[in-house]
Amino acid sequence: MALTAVTLIAISILCTSRVQSIGVNWGTSASHPLPPSRVVELLKLNKISKVKLSDSNPQVLEALSGSTIDVTVGIPNSMLRTLNSSVKSAESWVHDNLTRYLSTHTRIEYIAIGDEPFLQRYGSQFYPYVVGAAINIEAALIRAKLSKNVKVVIPCSFDAFGSESGHPSTGHFRPDINKTMIEVLGFLTKTRSPFFVNISPFLSYYQNKNISLDFALFKETARPHNDTRRLYKNALELSYDTLFTALTVAGFPNIDIVISQIGWPTDGAPNATASNADIFTKGLLDYFHKRKGSPLRPRVMPLEIYIYTLLDEDQRNITAGNFERHWGLFTFDGQAKYQVDFGQSTKRMVNARSVEYFASRWCVVNNNINMSNATARAMEACTNADCTALSPGSSCFNLSWPGNVSYAFNSYYQQHDQRADSCDFGGLGMITTVDPSVGNCRFNVELKASFSVSLRGSKFDYPLIALVLTVWWLLDR
Repeated sequence: MALTAVTLIAISILCTSRVQSIGVNWGTSASHPLPPSRVVELLKLNKISKVKLSDSNPQVLEALSGSTIDVTVGIPNSMLRTLNSSVKSAESWVHDNLTRYLSTHTRIEYIAIGDEPFLQRYGSQFYPYVVGAAINIEAALIRAKLSKNVKVVIPCSFDAFGSESGHPSTGHFRPDINKTMIEVLGFLTKTRSPFFVNISPFLSYYQNKNISLDFALFKETARPHNDTRRLYKNALELSYDTLFTALTVAGFPNIDIVISQIGWPTDGAPNATASNADIFTKGLLDYFHKRKGSPLRPRVMPLEIYIYTLLDEDQRNITAGNFERHWGLFTFDGQAKYQVDFGQSTKRMVNARSVEYFASRWCVVNNNINMSNATARAMEACTNADCTALSPGSSCFNLSWPGNVSYAFNSYYQQHDQRADSCDFGGLGMITTVDPSVGNCRFNVELKASFSVSLRGSKFDYPLIALVLTVWWLLDR
């Protein structure tokens, strides 16, 4: 539906955003994560003052203790049903994951209920419990006398809203979640909390043939989109105004907005490159620094934005695509992929310091023996390691056989702590001290992790049949 005159009046009286801050998302879905103390040091070195966590990992929160970094703590989707049904569970969570860290001067400002619980591919698995969980956590905060300092927020996924034919003026929430979204917005308004939303120009481009690469990357050469005499010059403002219309239709046009995830991946798909991520991030920051707003919200900006994400995570779920493990501003070991200005006087990103690696050893295929079973062995390795860089359009896609087999072997070997038996592969593997990296295709040496995480992502979380078929084709080229 088109915006009414009343809506336009509401737009005109909206005040300019009070605060404009830039933060990052920090996830720990990695087989060998950078130690939390090193990550906090990395944040400080790069003048990053806000961080959004996907969970409440104790070692991460302890590392943030005493820093001046504002923290958003996440509650996993798996906990929503329990928190929805039990106030006591909510009180226990607040005590265990909030009170003890606030007492050690960890600056927690938001609690995020769920990790994109409205994602369409989840169906009704999580979202029916979101509002109840939020109400119970809020009650627990009130009882602990923390509600004035810590706000409860509910992240909204990029696919929770859409429009007819890509026109922002017809924006709306998905019909299956519309009632719940109104309840969410009512809760946020009552508690004076902002609306957290994930916006993804990359996924808009990746999934929509009507979105060009230039349009997604803020390029001036992009052909603008026209909607009721309003011109949209980039994918961000197109999505932002689509959301604004959805909020208006729902009855909440004046709610403050925080973009809780936005970024561009650097590997795992065509056009997911460091150079495009560099262009996108510079365009994003320039867009916000100019403070022009969008066609429907002139001069009105989100309160905060959180770039997705700080570090690559080799255990992230890749149902949406192999690029899911390559969103980082930094590589898994804290090395900057491109330059982002977070306010450093040098205008240069600072790499992580004192990083501890395993020995400079790699597992590669032994070309001197019968290789007839090499592809099958590599497939086995990829189902238990990370081979996303081998996918079409990725950094290691051009590796010819058996170089791609070596990549698979090494990924498995590194993720299994360089154990000698993890480079066997029926006698096909051998350990070398010569770095087999080629061009932009990096054969990693893993970190000596200071704390462990479960290997959640590689073996069970994505469609294994599709992966095996893809890997078979890639390795048998």
